[in-house]
Amino acid sequence: MTNGIKEKNTELKIYLILLGYPIVLLIAGFSLNQFLFEIEPYVISLPSKAHISAFVIAAVLLTINHTWIMTATEIIRTKYKIHSTPEEWNKSGSSESDVIDEGVRELKRCHDTHLNTTENTVYFALLGLPFIVVSPPDLAAGIWLVGYAVARLGYTYGFLYGKDGVRGLFMSLSLLAMYGMASYLVASLFK
Repeated sequence: MTNGIKEKNTELKIYLILLGYPIVLLIAGFSLNQFLFEIEPYVISLPSKAHISAFVIAAVLLTINHTWIMTATEIIRTKYKIHSTPEEWNKSGSSESDVIDEGVRELKRCHDTHLNTTENTVYFALLGLPFIVVSPPDLAAGIWLVGYAVARLGYTYGFLYGKDGVRGLFMSLSLLAMYGMASYLVASLFK
């Protein structure tokens, strides 16, 4: 087999994995809901104390995560003398071209961590709010809500410290939590 064919086969395998990855996580989330938590028809009500507690714990953990990313970003800015605004650059007497490549890469790492966490947390909130008012089992609420936030902390650790395997694992777990909430919501509509 030539190198070109091997590369195309490898590329095809990667595409299949990328396409199958969310489907596998969605099936896993649905399966956990169905067999571990027993999906019930939704009953709209004020969230229980357990649901609110899980949501509050998740929110606090996500705030800690945000603070961690924010602080890491500012530490990188200070370490590599990277300024935030044109006014800061002018005042410092330096320019962006003075920043070494490592500093640019590390600041990008912080920004990418922040962007990925922010975009995922928007969907978490959009799923989490209706999730807590449809009366899911307390265990499901705790696992999906708090599990998401814990997974985001693990993701941040992996991303900021260059641990790709850790980052990938915790990204998968945070997606599993979101897909778990989404599949529970949809399935409960059809019960």
